[in-house]
Amino acid sequence: MRILVIGSGGREHALVWKLKQSPRVSEVFVAPGNGGTAREGAINVAVDAGDLDGLVELARKEKIDLVVPGPELPLTGGITDRMREAGIPCFGPDAYCARLEGSKAFAKDVMNRAGVPTARSQVFTDPDKAKNAVVKLGAPLVVKADGLAAGKGVVVARTTQEALDAVDDIMCKRAHGAAGAKLVIEEFLVGEEASFLCLCDGKTAVPLPSAQDHKAAYDGDQGPNTGGMGAYSPAPILPYDQAEAMADMVIRPILAALARDGHPFVGVLYAGLMMTGNGPKVLEYNTRFGDPECQPLLMRLEGDLVQIMLDCIEGRLRPESLSHTSQTALGVVVAAEGYPHAYPKGMVIEGLDEADALPGVKVFHSGTSMDGDKILSSGGRVLCVTALGDTLADAQARAYEGVKAIRMDKSFHRSDIGQKGIRRLEQLAQEEK
Repeated sequence: MRILVIGSGGREHALVWKLKQSPRVSEVFVAPGNGGTAREGAINVAVDAGDLDGLVELARKEKIDLVVPGPELPLTGGITDRMREAGIPCFGPDAYCARLEGSKAFAKDVMNRAGVPTARSQVFTDPDKAKNAVVKLGAPLVVKADGLAAGKGVVVARTTQEALDAVDDIMCKRAHGAAGAKLVIEEFLVGEEASFLCLCDGKTAVPLPSAQDHKAAYDGDQGPNTGGMGAYSPAPILPYDQAEAMADMVIRPILAALARDGHPFVGVLYAGLMMTGNGPKVLEYNTRFGDPECQPLLMRLEGDLVQIMLDCIEGRLRPESLSHTSQTALGVVVAAEGYPHAYPKGMVIEGLDEADALPGVKVFHSGTSMDGDKILSSGGRVLCVTALGDTLADAQARAYEGVKAIRMDKSFHRSDIGQKGIRRLEQLAQEEK
């Protein structure tokens, strides 16, 4: 089979790495790909992930048998619909279902119709009415741009003035462009977050192990929010023996609601959860693998990912086709100094072979390019050094050994990825005694 992966980050490198393990695969193309996908033996093609016409043309030209979109942009733009029209199987939801991620107001509507627990919220198209609501409700509040804003359209406002400023930035100053034409204001939830992903074929949902990612740039959950500085699986806050009950609560009702709308959901449905004192509540849905959650999850996944994806597309997904190692996986993001704000590019990266040679370690490239035999940095999140271990502490230690083996000027990483989970495991062990 000839496969096209869409995207250029660490998630897409992980997908290429896993897909190439299938005996069914003869060639993998990546649009546009990165230095890691090229080192993996895939063929990078200079077509942007948002260029739907170019992607369809590429798939036709290369006689692609399966398209695998990584990021949200092509999915919300309708790449699955376009590929379906061209007669090419595509692993991902149609544009209607992808609105679960593309519109927070739409997601709230579907959640309310489906009876899924979530934060109380209000939707606004008028900034004055939104500001009046802020004053009436009082802080803390969460203010969200309705549309896609590259992960930057959510403000956790601790004071009323912060919430008013957020409304002004999003709706009046249009800090995130058209994404701010509509606004969602919701209650602030307290608890620990977890990522819960299921593979779906339109009617069946099969859970993957839980994961937890870390957004703040620096140790101790300090600093600006990022696209994700690391992740691990499983998250002790959501053990796998609770996965079926969680799918019944937050995934399968959504599938049923979308099916009633005439749009069965196919692909990965990702619920971002807050585990509150009043039970789990959904913060948001994504309609694809997360990044960096994808990297540790695919390190743990066993079986033929190509066959699993085809089963989803063809409506015949079987729970027994998915299995995973009992080991823990943990990924640490190596970022360029200054990220998520201005950062340098073009830094030479060395030590990749040494890191990959460490037991249980795999380096996934998030923002790199190739210049001859050299690998250069090209993004803010540059690498995700991921490791398997028998325990979370073991996986953490192996991943950080991999980080130490890599040499790159002006880089940084969080050194406490996994500590929250390790503390929770220690707490659980004490409670058992």
